[in-house]
Amino acid sequence: MTARSPLCILRSLALAAVALAALVLPAWAGMQEVRLGDRFYLIDLPARAAGAPLILALHGGGGDPAQFARASGLGQAATVRGYAVIFPAGSSRRGGDRLLTWNGGYCCGHAARKGVDDEAFLRRVVADAVARFGLDGGRVFATGMSNGAILAETLAARNPGLIRAVAGVAGTMDTRTTRVQGPVPALIIHGTADPMVPYGGGVGGDSLTKTDFAPVQSVVKAFLAPWGGGIHAVGRTLDRFDDGTSVRIADYSLKGRVVLRLITVEGGAHHWPGGRKARLSDGKTQEIDANREILRFFDQVR
Repeated sequence: MTARSPLCILRSLALAAVALAALVLPAWAGMQEVRLGDRFYLIDLPARAAGAPLILALHGGGGDPAQFARASGLGQAATVRGYAVIFPAGSSRRGGDRLLTWNGGYCCGHAARKGVDDEAFLRRVVADAVARFGLDGGRVFATGMSNGAILAETLAARNPGLIRAVAGVAGTMDTRTTRVQGPVPALIIHGTADPMVPYGGGVGGDSLTKTDFAPVQSVVKAFLAPWGGGIHAVGRTLDRFDDGTSVRIADYSLKGRVVLRLITVEGGAHHWPGGRKARLSDGKTQEIDANREILRFFDQVR
C-alpha cells in the first residue's frame, strides 16, 4: 500500500467533512436568523440580494420558521428565481421559539387570544430586512399555510399598498370582519377534503381551535371586489395522476391580466402541495406543486 502524504490525508478529511455536512445539515442551515426583541425571523437570500423582491412566508399554527422552511421547500425554490424569502416567527404562550401561532383575527391560539399585533410585527420585519439586506421594499409578497395563510390574506387585505400579491394555502381569512381595502392579486389553494379549515367554511372536524372558518368562495369574492366590474373567468381541470385527487383552476382576469387564481384540489386535505409532508398519504395531490404555482403567480406582477 502506498503511503499517503499528510496533505493528502488532510484534503481527504476535509472532503469527507463537507460530504457529511451536506448529509446532516438541515435545508435551512444556510439561512440567517435575525432577532427583533423577543421575536425573530429567518431569511434565505438569493445570490444577488441588493434590490431583490421579498416573500413573507408564514408558518402554520403550532409550527415555526425552520419547520415551515423545511416542510415547504419554498426558500430553495424562490431564491434561485431571485427572491429573498423571510420566514418570520409567530408567538407562543410560553415565549419560546416553537409551537407558534399568528393572530389572524378569529384564529389562532395564543396570538389571537392575546390580540398580538402581528401585522405591526410583519411590517417591522419587512422594514428591518429592507434596511439590513438592501431588499426592494416596493416588491413585497406574502404567502402562508393554514393559520399563516389567514394572516397573509388579512395583511394583504388591510395593506394593499405594502403587499404586491398574496397566496394563501389551506387557510381563509375572516371575511365577516375584514374588507379588502384595495386591489391585490391573490392566489388561493385549498382542498375540498380539508378537515381543519373546511372548503365550504364552518368548524373543521379535526380543528383544534373550533373556529367557524369563512368559506373559500367568500375569500374569492372579497379579493375580487376592489377590482370592480369586467372580470372574466376561465376554468380548466388537471387530472394526470392516479392519486385520488384532481385540480380545478379558475382564473379571474381583468383586461387580460389574471387578478385572482383559485386552485381547488378535489379530494385534497390540509397540506402544502408538493411539500415534504405532502407526498405519501391520503388527500395529498401530485397534480400541482404549491411553490411552483405561487412563484409563477408572483412572477406575473413582480
